[in-house]
Amino acid sequence: MTIKNLSIEYDAINSQNTFTNGDTINGRIILEVSKEVKVQSLVFLAKGKANVCWTEHYGQYNFYVYHSKEKYYDVKHHILREARQDGTEVIGKGRHVFPFSYKIPNRKIPSSFKSCVGKIVHKLKAELKQSMKVTKTAKTHFTFVSKADMDIPGLMEPQYGCKDKTVKAFGSGNISMDVHTKRMGYIQGEALKVTVEVNNRSTRSVKPKFILYEKKSYFAMGRRKVSTNEILKEKIEAIAPSGNETVTKVITIPRELPASILNCSIIKLEYRLKINLNIKYASNPEIKLPIVVLPEVLPMKQQPAADFCGFEAFEKPSQGASGMAPPPQASALDPPPPYEAYGMYPSNYADEM
Repeated sequence: MTIKNLSIEYDAINSQNTFTNGDTINGRIILEVSKEVKVQSLVFLAKGKANVCWTEHYGQYNFYVYHSKEKYYDVKHHILREARQDGTEVIGKGRHVFPFSYKIPNRKIPSSFKSCVGKIVHKLKAELKQSMKVTKTAKTHFTFVSKADMDIPGLMEPQYGCKDKTVKAFGSGNISMDVHTKRMGYIQGEALKVTVEVNNRSTRSVKPKFILYEKKSYFAMGRRKVSTNEILKEKIEAIAPSGNETVTKVITIPRELPASILNCSIIKLEYRLKINLNIKYASNPEIKLPIVVLPEVLPMKQQPAADFCGFEAFEKPSQGASGMAPPPQASALDPPPPYEAYGMYPSNYADEM
C-alpha cells in the first residue's frame, strides 16, 4: 500500500480541550507514503453543522421519518494542488507534515451536542485525491462551546412564581407557595439559591421538593419532538398543618452539565427548576422556573505560533431544513427563527414543560 497513513490532529488550548467563537485551531495533516507518489490535491476542510432525524408511527404499519439539517460554516483550503502541467504533485517517500491554522468564525454558533435524535458537530477533515483512485480522507471532531450569550431577555433578572392549592380529599384548607430566585442565568458550577414561602392553611403536612431537569427539543418539517431528564432532586423537612414557613435551598449547578443551547433552530437544550409541594393523596402544586446554564470560561494554554494561518475564506452560506413544507430558516449570520414558527406539534408533546 503506497499511502501508509493519512491523519489530521490539532493542539488543545485549555485543560478540557474545548474551543469557542474566534479561537484559532492549530494542527497538522500527516501523510506517510512508502514510495514516491503523484497526487492531484490535498485539501483541508472545517465544517460545523446540525441535523435531526426521528420516526413516528401512525397505526400498526404506517410511519414517517422527520429530518432536518443546517450548516454553520464550511471552509475549504487547498494545501497541495496541480503543481505540475499534468495536474499532479509529487510526494516523496517518507513522512510529511502539513501544518494548518484555522480560526473559528466569531459569531453565534451552537455548541457541540449529541443524542440519539440529533447532533451538532464541529469537525476538521483532510482529503487526498489521486488520479483513478478513491479519495482518501481523515477527520477529527473538536468540542465547540459557544460563548455565553448575555443578550438573552431576563437572563440576569429575578425569577418569581406562585401557586395556590385547595385541599379537599382526606383534609381541608388552602396551601399557597411563592418561589423566588435571584436570576435566570448561572455559570456551570455556580450555586443557585431558591427561596420558597409556604403558607399552609390546611389540615395536611406538605414537603417541598426541588428538581432540576433538562428539556431537549427537536424540530423538523413542522413537527417537534421533546424529551426530559432529571439532573438532580432534593427535599427538605415537611411543613406542619396550619404552619407558615420560609425556606432557602442552595442548589449547585453541576460543573459538567452542558451549557444551554438556545441559538440553534432545530435543536434546543433548556433547563428548568421545578418546585412542588408533596401532599399525600392529592395532586401536588408545582412551579417551574427557567434556568439558563452559561459556559465556564477556561484559561488558555500558551500555544506556539503556527507555520501559516488563514482558512477563513471559502465559507458557504447556511442551508435551511430539508423536507416537506419546511419552516422559515435564517442565514448563519442571523438569529434562529422563533420556535412558534414550527406549528403542527404532535399531540403527545403538546404539554409545555
